[in-house]
Amino acid sequence: MSKPIFQIHPNRRRWLIIAVIFLAIVFNYYDRQIVSILKPMLKDEFELGDEGYALVLNVFTVFYALMYPVSGWLVDRFGERKIMLIGVLGWSTACLGGGLSRTFGSFLFFRGLLGAAEPTNFPAQLKVITVWFSGKLRATANSLCVAGSSVGAIIAPPIVAWLAIQYDFHTVFIVAGIVGFIIALLWYLIYIEPPAEIFKEAVSETRVDDSKIGFSWGQLWGRKSLWGILLIRFISDPVWYFCLFWLPGYLQEESGLTLAQIGTFGWIPFLVADIGAIGTSAWSDKMVRKGVKPLKARKIMLSSVAVLAPLCCLTTYVHNPYLTILIFALVAVACLSWLFTVSVVIAEAFPVKNVASVLGIAGGFGALGAVLFNYFVGQMMGSVDASTIFVAMAFMHPLAVLVLWTMVKKEAPADIKPIEVR
Repeated sequence: MSKPIFQIHPNRRRWLIIAVIFLAIVFNYYDRQIVSILKPMLKDEFELGDEGYALVLNVFTVFYALMYPVSGWLVDRFGERKIMLIGVLGWSTACLGGGLSRTFGSFLFFRGLLGAAEPTNFPAQLKVITVWFSGKLRATANSLCVAGSSVGAIIAPPIVAWLAIQYDFHTVFIVAGIVGFIIALLWYLIYIEPPAEIFKEAVSETRVDDSKIGFSWGQLWGRKSLWGILLIRFISDPVWYFCLFWLPGYLQEESGLTLAQIGTFGWIPFLVADIGAIGTSAWSDKMVRKGVKPLKARKIMLSSVAVLAPLCCLTTYVHNPYLTILIFALVAVACLSWLFTVSVVIAEAFPVKNVASVLGIAGGFGALGAVLFNYFVGQMMGSVDASTIFVAMAFMHPLAVLVLWTMVKKEAPADIKPIEVR
């Protein structure tokens, strides 16, 4: 166990750890949201069309997809404390580099570095949740961490717009990098491995209570539940990526909102999503406390909230930008609830030793789905076929529900010969 720098009672420390992770995820998403808010400004600066903008997104997303599985393996191999620290330092450096860039090539390089560094955050976060919290609190604790994703999206429009208007877009990236270095210092000072009694409580509902027992990398690929999780992320993640990367620009270019108006109203869908997703996560924990098996509770909640996702079909029939914001606020509740709780599904379905690796693989597949969808959107946005985008998104979460119930179940090394991962 790492030696604590500050002596804090474990039950208090774990919530302080949640607070630091929350901050890290806030600025993780703030950093990636910058380009969507500054889309018109960056297109003018670097003389880009929608296809060029899609390239900016995909350079980030390709590296993000490639490094997500690697990050999960690194967390399981070297520990969440060390890998998350390296990741935060890496993406903070990328933000500074983006702010200092004066050519499109160097800007793309640092967006790629950002994509390579940011995936460390979520496998590390899930490992923390798995070893510090039992199933009775796990979804709530997870949602409070991952709520940083939408809070980052909430604070990004007003802060980015203000900094860009008052100074320039370079300042936006530089400020983000400095804040990231501060968060890295907080993580280094606060995080330790859980004490034995906390860890024992956290894994008491699983059939594997040893953090060193799990599937090998090859055995993981033979588990049906892994393939179910991969499909879920591949088909559902692109809807959230659209909300992050394309909605602010869409509202400016198609609905007529100015950058200042985006700063004033663009955060609303993400606030609604945050509140809704925390509420749905707490509901699933409440079902567990009432005796519902943890994995079943997560499935029931995810199935119920998925009915909101098809509302995005209404977008092409609505010409009021504020009604469009309302529609995507409801769609974002479904997206964020799934992003929050699919991670918890992994923690309920797989041994402790494998959760970061599974999330890493799944996150890579989700990002791959986003890469393909970004290309599709880049080709269609602004054309007569733009409505096809929203029709496609309407079917993604309902299809994910089908996969969730038919492919994902409890997996444990007891089903095969256990191995010890050293």
